[in-house]
Amino acid sequence: MSRVSIETRGACVDFPIFDAKTRSLKKAFLGKAGGAIGRNNSDVVVVEALRDITMSLQEGDRVGLVGHNGAGKSTLLRLLSGIYEPTRGSARVTGRVAPVFDLGVGMDPEISGYENIIIRGMFLGMSRKQMLAKVDEIAEFTELGDYLNMPLRTYSTGMRVRVALGVVTSIDPEILLLDEGIGAVDAEFMKKARVRLQDLVARSGILVFASHSNEFLAQLCDQAMWIDHGQIRERGGIEQVVRAYEGDEAGDHVRTVLHELELERNAKSGSETAAPAGTNGA
Repeated sequence: MSRVSIETRGACVDFPIFDAKTRSLKKAFLGKAGGAIGRNNSDVVVVEALRDITMSLQEGDRVGLVGHNGAGKSTLLRLLSGIYEPTRGSARVTGRVAPVFDLGVGMDPEISGYENIIIRGMFLGMSRKQMLAKVDEIAEFTELGDYLNMPLRTYSTGMRVRVALGVVTSIDPEILLLDEGIGAVDAEFMKKARVRLQDLVARSGILVFASHSNEFLAQLCDQAMWIDHGQIRERGGIEQVVRAYEGDEAGDHVRTVLHELELERNAKSGSETAAPAGTNGA
């Protein structure tokens, strides 16, 4: 059986702009936010969304993506999921992929929350039987009660996010591609959701996670890549990459978070190895 892995070699993703009148016009419009502007062999103006992406990930890798909006993080996730194919270079992914880009994808506003739980799970690669076994636990997590019997169109944005998070955090992926698109729920529920996300990551073989929250990245990842104008600008440990991208203050904050996580893990490990009560020979 093939091991879970991601391998890209010089992978590029170009988007042709067929209605471009002049290169300067498109450069002025897109140059600051997205990839570089160029022309392909047919002299069509293209946005070079990703350029020369070379990476190798194996089972157990947890990689965070940082970079400004439009830098190419989401495009990279879509390349790894197979939604985009490389224009040049290669991208090979071995393993069952669970792409989580838009929490609302795969949900139908005209059917109930319960039915959407099943459909969303199947969209993410689970079987109907597997989702039926998980539906009660997911329903309890959402805290939506009888609302789950009502059509999704009657839900607020926060309620929809609760359903989507419940499903996403119940799956068992080999490769998890996660683009943080959450934030419409209250802080207490978000804290609860993060615990489930940490459990989800522990069950996955490989994680690639794009987020603007350095604290969240530090909690879920042990490596990072800074994507800048479609290229890998820096890669390494979370603290190293965040410091290069955002400066010393952000890097110091990540270091503090990592230290607190290490203390928490050590305390948990110590409690688990302590002798259980009631073993003194009584």
